[in-house]
Amino acid sequence: MEKSMDLKARVQEKSSEDGKMQAIPVSEDTKYLVMLAYAVFVLASAFVFNSFHEIIGGMKDIIVAPGILVTDYMVIGNIGASLFNSGLLMLAALVIARKSQANMNGPVIAAILTIGGFALFGKNIYNVWSVILGVYIHSLVHKEKFNKFILVAFFGTALGPLVGQVSFGYGFSPALAIVAANAAGILAGFVLPSLASHFVKFHQGFNLYNIGFTAGITGTFFMVVFRAFGLQHDTVLIVAEGHNSVFGIYLSVLFASMIVMGFLFNDKSFKGYKDLLKHPGRLVADFVTLNGFGLSFINMGILGLITTSYILLVNGELNGPIIGGIFTVVGFGAFGKHTKNVMPILIGVYIATLLQIWDVNSTGALLAALFGTTLAPISGQFGWKFGIVAGFLHMAMVMNVGILHGGMNLYNNGFSGGIVAATLVPIIESFKSNKEE
Repeated sequence: MEKSMDLKARVQEKSSEDGKMQAIPVSEDTKYLVMLAYAVFVLASAFVFNSFHEIIGGMKDIIVAPGILVTDYMVIGNIGASLFNSGLLMLAALVIARKSQANMNGPVIAAILTIGGFALFGKNIYNVWSVILGVYIHSLVHKEKFNKFILVAFFGTALGPLVGQVSFGYGFSPALAIVAANAAGILAGFVLPSLASHFVKFHQGFNLYNIGFTAGITGTFFMVVFRAFGLQHDTVLIVAEGHNSVFGIYLSVLFASMIVMGFLFNDKSFKGYKDLLKHPGRLVADFVTLNGFGLSFINMGILGLITTSYILLVNGELNGPIIGGIFTVVGFGAFGKHTKNVMPILIGVYIATLLQIWDVNSTGALLAALFGTTLAPISGQFGWKFGIVAGFLHMAMVMNVGILHGGMNLYNNGFSGGIVAATLVPIIESFKSNKEE
C-alpha cells in the first residue's frame, strides 16, 4: 500500500516537471464509496425489472446452472436476478478488497467491474468462492499478503464454470459433485498466481486479459482430463433478445453519470484527458495512478457510451453477455484502454465480419469486438493500422479456441488475445527494426 502511494507521488512529481497536469488526489475512502454506489445501483436496479420473489427464484436457477460459456443469466433466471447477482458479487469484491487493504486503483476497478459484468453470464454467488480460496491458500503457503494476489483472485473467477459444470453438469451424486467441484476450483485458484506471472512474458503485456490467457490454459488442462475420463458437455449459446430500448437507456444513464462523476473529481474539467490518450496501455497501465481517479472515470464513461453505441449501430442485442462485455471494457478504462487504442480493434473486428463467415451482429462477433479490445496496447504501441490487423486476426482466432477449454474459461477472448499478441507483436517488431536499419 505504501509502495503504491510512493508511486503515485513520483508520477505526480514527474508530471509536474514535464509540464503536464498533475493527477488530482482522491482519498481511498472516497474511491471505495464511489465504487460502492455503483455496485448498489446495479443491485437496486434489479427490483425495477422483477419482484423480490421473482429475483430469489431466478437466483436459485442461476446458482444451479453450470454457467458454461455462453450462458445468459437473464434467460436462466430473469433480468432482475442477473442484475442482483451482479451487484452482489461487486459488493463482495469490494468487501474483500477493503478487508485486504487493497488500494482502489485502476486494476482493482477493472477487476470489480469485470466481475460485475461476468456475473450476468457465468459467475454467480456459488461458483466463484473456491477459486478465490485457492488463491488465498497460495498466499498462505508462500507467506505473502493476500492483497498481492487479489487481482489474480478476482480475475481468476473466470474459471467459475469449472466449479458449476462439475457441480451440476455431469450428473454426479450431489455430495460428490460439490466436493469434487470445489476441490477443482481450489486447485485452479492455487496454481493461477504462479502461472499468471509466467504467462505475461508470453505476450509481453500486450494482452490486457493476462488472467484470461492463464485461465484458458488452466481450463484446457482440466478439460482434457475430463475428456480422458469420458466427461463431455455440449456447447452453450443462451442469450436474451428484445431489450435494447430499456438497456440502451439504462447504460446511457450509467455511463453518462461516470463522465459527470469524473468531471467533478477532475476539478470540474476535462483537462489532462489528452495526456491519458498518450498511454499505449501496455501492462501495467494504471490510469488512476498515472492520471487520476476523475480522468479515469471520464474515460470509463466515454468507452461505455462508445461500445454501447457500437452494439446498437450494428443491430446487436443488449443482453447479459454483451452488457458484461461492455462493463469489462468500461472497467479497463481505468487500466489500459482508451478511445484511441480501442477504436482500431473495433474497426478490425468489424472488417473481419464483412469478409469472414460470421455476421457482424451475431453474439460471437459482438463479444469478439468488445473483448477483443484486450489487444488495445498493440494499437497504442504500434499505431492504428496494426490495431486493425490485431482485431481482424482476433476475430478468427477467438471463434476457434473455445473448444480447447470447453467453455470452462469465461475469458475466452483473453485466451485468444494472448495467442494473437504473442504471434503478432514479434512480427511487428521485426518489421519496425528492419525499417530502422
